[in-house]
Amino acid sequence: MEKRLMTEEVLFEERETASGLKLGIVTLNVEKTLNSLTLNMVEQMLTTLSDWRQRSEIACVFIRGAGDKAFCAGGDVQALYRSAVEQPGGPCEYAERFFEVEYRVDYLIHQMGKPVIVWGHGIVMGGGMGIFAGGSYRVVTEKSRLAMPEITIGLYPDVGGSYFLNRTPGSTGLFLALTGVPFNAADALYLGMAEGFIQHEKLDSVLEALVDTPWSTGVGDNHERVLELMRGFAEQSTGALPEGNVEAQAAAIDGLCDQTDDTAMIEAIINLDSDNPWLQKASATLAAGSMLSARLIPAQLRRCAGMNLKDVFQQELITSTNTVRHPEFAEGVRALLIDKDRNPQWRYAAAADVPADEIDARLTAPWDSNPLADI
Repeated sequence: MEKRLMTEEVLFEERETASGLKLGIVTLNVEKTLNSLTLNMVEQMLTTLSDWRQRSEIACVFIRGAGDKAFCAGGDVQALYRSAVEQPGGPCEYAERFFEVEYRVDYLIHQMGKPVIVWGHGIVMGGGMGIFAGGSYRVVTEKSRLAMPEITIGLYPDVGGSYFLNRTPGSTGLFLALTGVPFNAADALYLGMAEGFIQHEKLDSVLEALVDTPWSTGVGDNHERVLELMRGFAEQSTGALPEGNVEAQAAAIDGLCDQTDDTAMIEAIINLDSDNPWLQKASATLAAGSMLSARLIPAQLRRCAGMNLKDVFQQELITSTNTVRHPEFAEGVRALLIDKDRNPQWRYAAAADVPADEIDARLTAPWDSNPLADI
């Protein structure tokens, strides 16, 4: 027996399994925008995933993106842009509501308890990384292309990035946050951002195996079943794992980030002399990005270092609310996605020009009560 609950932008399916319990499948279903998240999508995900978390007959959850190009390329930043320009200085009602619900979904996935498998095929960026990071078993494939490229639009790596980027080896998380440089499946495994590498052609076989699994009513037992099943598929795929970049450049990254202050670090990355194409791309992206974001990113990561996940999402909502109310974000989106002239008129030409009090203001709550106080 199969039960489908269908919507246009995101699909929810419940497949009955061999034990009579159910596999819940979420499909992000907007291929034309690389499955970018809208407010409608995250609201429906919050409702359905909350229901699945409570229902004992849902044994396992599987999240994927429609099509072959992307799991999820992020949030629908054009909608956030419209909200920002229509309500300059804020409150930016749509954008701020989107951030709140998106973070609720991300936090819920982290806290589901029961196994959550996320199939990170193709582009996994921004808001897609937020969903991906919450999975208890995160799959990367031969075409996985992950990144937190918010530096290019005057934002910063949110959606829990202030948590998971603080937990990577050495200074790699900080470097990825500052440069927005993409990384692949091998990198994700090294960074601790994925549990297994499985070729994308095995997706249907994995879903069939999950349906054939004799699920238990015990959550711990089901996590063990997922690990055992996915390990088998991963062992069949090892030969296709692409060569990574992050581990090979870890020493260089640590050296670049080991500076006297944030400004010196940013300048070191921008001015690096390397014949490595991946490092060159990282340097060029930071150089073209918002210097306000470049100064905000390390400050945000320091603010959240050691915080639990709940506190991280509350701080991110503060920082994101302040950021979307500031014209730097709208200008970044305009240049990249609206006019597409790729010539943003950033407020500051150099990292050293950014006043410390402007960064402090971004990290300070704009309201008396945090909307995420109840998560």
